[in-house]
Amino acid sequence: MTAAQLASKTDLAVIVVTWNNADVIGDALRSLIDDLRESGLRYRVCVVDSGSGDRTLEIIHGDFPAVQLIENKVNIGFAAANNLAMRALGFGSRPGATQKPAAVYLLNPDTITHQGATKRLYEALTTEPDVGVVGARLTFADGSFQHSAFRFPGLRQIWAELFPTAGRLLEGSFNGRYPRPLYASAAAFEVDFTLGATMMLKREVIEQSGMFDEDFFLYCEEVDWAWRIKNQGWRILCLPSAHVTHIGGGSTSQVRPSSLIHLWKSRLILYEKHYPIWKRWLARWLVILGMRRKMRNLDAADASLREACQTVIEMAKA
Repeated sequence: MTAAQLASKTDLAVIVVTWNNADVIGDALRSLIDDLRESGLRYRVCVVDSGSGDRTLEIIHGDFPAVQLIENKVNIGFAAANNLAMRALGFGSRPGATQKPAAVYLLNPDTITHQGATKRLYEALTTEPDVGVVGARLTFADGSFQHSAFRFPGLRQIWAELFPTAGRLLEGSFNGRYPRPLYASAAAFEVDFTLGATMMLKREVIEQSGMFDEDFFLYCEEVDWAWRIKNQGWRILCLPSAHVTHIGGGSTSQVRPSSLIHLWKSRLILYEKHYPIWKRWLARWLVILGMRRKMRNLDAADASLREACQTVIEMAKA
């Protein structure tokens, strides 16, 4: 697959990264493509699969032959998989090349795109020259509210996650949340970062900021990229009038030990990149104290989760 095949005369290139998503990928691509067909945009859809062992590839091959598919034998991580597709689109090698799409839309495989969402995002992105990234309003699968954008994480957010905190603080600016009434309006509002589930970026932003940092295997990669983008002077918007259902965001399953390790490894990398020294030191001690507290509250049967907490403590001490 060449960059020209993927990007020639393209307004919007959509990248979807999959890994064992057979139960949701069909609905995600179907709703996306239906919306794109109504948008009037010249588009391409690219799926990057990271070694799925279920029927994900079979579904894409059988039901979506027009989708460009990049197949990896192993799971290379969310950041690296998206970067692979962006390089196939021509990014990272030829700055200023005109065959690149005007915008790239990173979309999770566990989403349902509602009518008009994609075009509204594209128009919000391209209308104002200083807007570099836009994201949609997300809801859970049952239609309930989901926070779609956040402030950059500080020490207060670490505290709120690891130590007992009043609910009103968890839902407010103390924990990096934007007020819910902002989502009820049709007007776009400026944010620090949008969730990576729906992240649409201008071509110039990708060329200037250099794509995802592949040190982030899972979690926080969109936070880091948005931080770099904002530091370069671009505005980031959440657009409530663009509605996307984010199924995976509503999961209430128990935290897996591997997920806990990946999460906090990424957060520690984020703190190292964006915090001053004093703040990094405090962040690490909050993580250590919080993990020790979590271990004390675990049942004896939770040996694997206890080991994961200890691993996080050792990472924070390093």
